[in-house]
Amino acid sequence: MDSNYSALSRDAYVELQKFNAADRNQHPAILSQIKLLPLEEHVSPPKSGDYAQDDDFDIDIDDYPAIIEPKSSSGIAGAVFNLTTSIIGAGIMALPATMKVLGLVLGFLLIIFVGFLSEISVEMLVRYSVLSKSSSYGEVVQHALGRPARILSEICIVVNNAGVLVVYLIIMGDVMSGSPHHAGVFDQWLGNGFWDHRKLVILVIVALFLAPLCALEKIDSLSLTSAASVALAVVFVLVAFAIAFVKLIEGKIEAPRLTPDFGSETAILDLLVVIPIMTNAYVCHFNVQPIYNELEGRSTHKMNRVGRITTVLCVLVYSSTAISGYLLFGKDTESDVLTNFDKDLGIPYSEALNYIVRVGYILHLVLVFPVVHFSLRQTVDALVFEKAAPLSESSKRSFILTMVLLALIYFGSTMIPSIWTAFKFTGATTAVSLGFIFPALIALRFDKKGLGRLSQTEKSLSWFMLILAVIVSAVGVVGNIFSLESKSE
Repeated sequence: MDSNYSALSRDAYVELQKFNAADRNQHPAILSQIKLLPLEEHVSPPKSGDYAQDDDFDIDIDDYPAIIEPKSSSGIAGAVFNLTTSIIGAGIMALPATMKVLGLVLGFLLIIFVGFLSEISVEMLVRYSVLSKSSSYGEVVQHALGRPARILSEICIVVNNAGVLVVYLIIMGDVMSGSPHHAGVFDQWLGNGFWDHRKLVILVIVALFLAPLCALEKIDSLSLTSAASVALAVVFVLVAFAIAFVKLIEGKIEAPRLTPDFGSETAILDLLVVIPIMTNAYVCHFNVQPIYNELEGRSTHKMNRVGRITTVLCVLVYSSTAISGYLLFGKDTESDVLTNFDKDLGIPYSEALNYIVRVGYILHLVLVFPVVHFSLRQTVDALVFEKAAPLSESSKRSFILTMVLLALIYFGSTMIPSIWTAFKFTGATTAVSLGFIFPALIALRFDKKGLGRLSQTEKSLSWFMLILAVIVSAVGVVGNIFSLESKSE
């Protein structure tokens, strides 16, 4: 049968716009300009001479979502939980040890300062992701800096996220089965047995708990687990802070050091590598686009609100944990402060509180793990299967990728000795790049192209962030090399 209609190609979509009757009568030119756009074509503001001259037609960045509205979406609370979960993970366990190196005053100020810079970089990332209609970290990097930069950024995401997940498994193994200097939870509960073997304990945790959660295909499916993980992190902070407060009142805490120690070569080397570790604690940028894309009624304003709430929450949690952990254990603070909670704390119900802190935070890591894994799986898929259909449309490919990645992460956890080793290198390289270098370059590049112009203050902040991040990365790498050389001697 003859028809004036033609079929749509698979690489096109129809852009629908809502008009009421008054709009239809007042702006007939608009209706004549509706057309099919290929997926690769970006929406640009109308040129002069078009309907942009009409004062009633406003263009707002908030009207341009990064991708097509998802079938299910999450509210601000769910987005805050997911973003907070992306940030508060194993990094929090290393913060008391950074206080031991930096001192209470400088350590506290750096927690606030790095959190502030991280929030600025997240807002820049959201702004230019929306302008370029990018649905992933790699896409916005490619639009700003080209394809080679995208590949480099995705490699950074893979290395960073895989390193973080390896650290999670190391902590789970050390806390539950024990380490050379500390007793594990299973040892204290059940005595010696097969559960003393860290590799076996980690394998059981991966198979029974992590694999089912990681197999979920959408990040908004993890909103409830993210909320539970944040609640468990808050419980850990409150218990640790309460213990430190009680011991402080009773006069059982030694006077802490307030400033860094420059008295030895080892102390100076620790100072060089500790700042990248702190920057690692705030990296969540690879999950910003997926969380934004699933935000209900999404807009840059709403996502910035999510980011600011998350930053305030993380600063409170981080500072409370770092200060209370350092006050409790002083110069004996371990790189993973959880392992310090295996001995008498010198207060009533010490044993029960130790179990609450350690087991509660292990549950937190179990719930955080799939959120970070989600971003890792998406990035690996984009690198390896670039021409394939979206991962959300292939459950089989998603499942196979999940199992392969979990196996590789498990083997990595059996070879890396401690979380401090992992955080030192990822913090000075991939974490600094993802959190600060790439976002600053993206903003400066788009500004140079005349898209989303930066104010003078924003431009100065971008340059400051870029220069500072490069310096921190270079100093951290040099410090890591000298630290390894001094240990080998």
